[in-house]
Amino acid sequence: MTVEAVLWDMDGTLLDSEKLWDIPLAEFVEKLGGTLSAETRRSLVGSSVPRTMALLFGEAGLVPTPEDVADGAAWISRRTEEVFRAGLPWRPGARDALRAVRASGVPMALVTSTERTLTEVALDTLGRDLFDVVVCGDEVGGRNKPLPEPYLRAARLLGVDPTRCVAVEDSPTGVAAAVAAGCTVLVVPCEVPVDTGERRVFRESLTGVDLTALAALLD
Repeated sequence: MTVEAVLWDMDGTLLDSEKLWDIPLAEFVEKLGGTLSAETRRSLVGSSVPRTMALLFGEAGLVPTPEDVADGAAWISRRTEEVFRAGLPWRPGARDALRAVRASGVPMALVTSTERTLTEVALDTLGRDLFDVVVCGDEVGGRNKPLPEPYLRAARLLGVDPTRCVAVEDSPTGVAAAVAAGCTVLVVPCEVPVDTGERRVFRESLTGVDLTALAALLD
């Protein structure tokens, strides 16, 4: 079966940025008077902004108002942008995999839970010319991963059938979204383990990945 498009997650898949998110998330909880636990941090991998904020305030034993949530999200966004601009490391094999698939001519999308402002910073490292479509977490009407809408939106924008797309993901949240959208998923776990399941093929890294390797997942 022909791969109609490749849909890439960003944090933890292409960029080793989950570790960088540790900085503003932990600092924010400290500002609230709490401590970010390892368990809560793991649960935030791939999470949406509303869920993330609820868990962060919960770490400090606080129930936030909508204004608190908005102010807190803005603070984290500003601090994360500072961290991102200091340098974004690649995941093993990701840079070469991106360019190999791009060279094949197949359409590509970046599908991330990260908001547009921070994604634009990351695209300076990734290469914005590599993607035909970019779908960000604040562009899906609140239906972020693990719901399928981010991947469905990317497929709609590209004019392709999601069941003939390969998504590349690292987290349980992202994998659930891609599977629900009908994609076959190449899973390269990063910070947290991912359960086996339907339409999931596991790999230790993106080293050596090209369109031929991705097309084999649809056979």
